[in-house]
Amino acid sequence: MMDRLKNIDNAINIMLSEMETGWTNPDTLPLKQRLMRSLINVRQPDKPSQELIDAQDKELAAQREEKGVVELRQEGIHLWQGDITRLKVDAIVNAANSRLLGCFKPLHACIDNVIHSAAGIQLRCYCNEIMQAQGHKEAMGQAKITPGFNLPARYVIHTVGPIIPNGKPTKEQEELLASCYRSSLKLAEDYSLESIAFCCISTGAFRFPQELAAKIAVKTVKEYPRRHVKTVIFNVFKDTDYALYQQLI
Repeated sequence: MMDRLKNIDNAINIMLSEMETGWTNPDTLPLKQRLMRSLINVRQPDKPSQELIDAQDKELAAQREEKGVVELRQEGIHLWQGDITRLKVDAIVNAANSRLLGCFKPLHACIDNVIHSAAGIQLRCYCNEIMQAQGHKEAMGQAKITPGFNLPARYVIHTVGPIIPNGKPTKEQEELLASCYRSSLKLAEDYSLESIAFCCISTGAFRFPQELAAKIAVKTVKEYPRRHVKTVIFNVFKDTDYALYQQLI
């Protein structure tokens, strides 16, 4: 335990020295873990030192082991309820925003934050390189692929779903959501991936109606001509989403 505390302190202190937050390093491991995640969340995509990467990766590996890794080997379309960052698949799909840099709100509960927190600071840095080369914000319905870094998943596929302020999507917005699933599957096929896990795209802060989103997701995946992708997992967190997908699958 002392070695672990020393290691996480090293990661925290390096990140605290990089920025002016006014935050102080607490005494207990759970509080240190919250602080480390918060620092990962707010850290700009500046190149990290190898010392920081090593310390962060060691702690994230310990957290990954404690959470437990889940592997679904059976081919076909499956439904799984839980933390998507536990899934050992070829790729998990992240519901990103147009900046593609992850969520900067400390400890925010959105899937973008959860995935970046578990993957580590390298993910934001890698996404930043993609966006700098692209030179403009990511369009809705498209997708980008990155390594998974500290995740059990080999890759993360990032896609930007439509935003529905009034909760009433147009036909065009329905098509954009379907495009998120098609674009993600195309990347998976291009990389010869065999398994992919989708979160519920656009149904959180983007306010796409859950039932309609689930119907579009399942219909699009079932109709997509998959060659390499043998296993598709719809990952849900809420009981209501589980019930919706259970009826459709």
